[in-house]
Amino acid sequence: MDKATFFEQVYQVVRLIPKGRVTSYGAIAGFLGAKGSSRMVGYAMNSSFTAHPPVPAHRVVNRNGLLTGKFYFGTATAMQELLEKEGIKVENDQIINFKQLFWDPAVEIDLEK
Repeated sequence: MDKATFFEQVYQVVRLIPKGRVTSYGAIAGFLGAKGSSRMVGYAMNSSFTAHPPVPAHRVVNRNGLLTGKFYFGTATAMQELLEKEGIKVENDQIINFKQLFWDPAVEIDLEK
C-alpha cells in the first residue's frame, strides 16, 4: 500500500471518532492491519490539515493520553483548546479520564455495515 492510500484510510477512521472521545495512533494502526505503524499514523495526522473533508486530528493522542502532536496545531495550546471545546479535560498535556474517553476503532467500527 502506498503512503497516500494509507493516509486516506487513517483519515477515514479519524473522521469516525465522535466528539468528546479520543483514540491513539497505535489503535488506528492496529485497526488498519498495520500494527507497529503508529509513527506513520502520526505522519498522517501531521499532513491532515489540508484534507477534505476535514480530519479531527486533535482527537488522536499517544497511548498514554498525551498530546504529543500538539506542536502541529499552529499554537502550543490549540490542540488542548479543541479538546476542551468538546468537554475533554486536559492537564499538563495529558487527557484526564483517558481510559473512559478512549475510542477503540476495533471495537467501535462495525465492518458489517
